[in-house]
Amino acid sequence: MANTEREHSYTVVLEPETDARFEGYYNARVPALPGCFSYGATRDEALVNIREAILCYLEDLRIHGEPLPEDTPPCLERVKVAL
Repeated sequence: MANTEREHSYTVVLEPETDARFEGYYNARVPALPGCFSYGATRDEALVNIREAILCYLEDLRIHGEPLPEDTPPCLERVKVAL
C-alpha cells in the first residue's frame, strides 16, 4: 500500500505577548486556518505548540471529509493614523 501522506506548509504569525505578566511569551496564529492559534513561553515553544495545533486542525478537517486549505500568506501593511 502506498503512503498517501503529503507534507503541508503554513505561514505562522508570531507576536510577542503584550501583557506584562507574560513577558517573553509569544502568541502564534495561522491566517489560512481560522481559529488555529497557540502560544508559548518562548518563540521556540510557540512554534512547537502551533505545529501541534496545525496538525490537530488538519486531522479534524480530514476526519470530517473537508478539504485541507492551501496557505494564504498575510499581506502586512503599516497604516498611519492621527489622533
